[in-house]
Amino acid sequence: MNDPFARLPEAPSFTVTSTTVADGERLPSAQHSGMFGVPGGQDASPQLSWSGAPAGTKSYAVTVYDPDAPTGSGFWHWAVANIPADVTSLPEGAGDDSGSGLPPGAVQLPNDARLARFLGAAPPAGHGEHRYFITVHALDVTDIGVPADATPANLGFTMAGHILGRATLIATASIS
Repeated sequence: MNDPFARLPEAPSFTVTSTTVADGERLPSAQHSGMFGVPGGQDASPQLSWSGAPAGTKSYAVTVYDPDAPTGSGFWHWAVANIPADVTSLPEGAGDDSGSGLPPGAVQLPNDARLARFLGAAPPAGHGEHRYFITVHALDVTDIGVPADATPANLGFTMAGHILGRATLIATASIS
């Protein structure tokens, strides 16, 4: 099982929940990609709420990653950095083109389609079930220091020494 966190330092867990996505369940159609031609897809980022982050948390980052994409490197669907520590939820659709539901100071980085927004699931037809790791990272800095055009992989590398805790939901999708 290709676990994107298996080779990273362990981090204490805390809780992330969603009114739109259930851990271990299939992604709703709104979280699929209409931009990539999935019927009913709305490219709407899921609603997220989190609690129990470690003491000393100064900001959060949120990432959505598909390790099962047929790329050799997976596919980053969303990356948001510099979410203030007093913010513990994001509304559904926060990751639209303008980041309208994100708090001031938060930065959406370009995903693997080079769009600075949430891009919904679009596994290739017949490729089987894909897993989507929806993760909230608790960080020990208020600003992680990556430029707005950085890649999600660069964010991950930069965050590695600043992660105090990690909360993950794993949802699935497949297209026949």
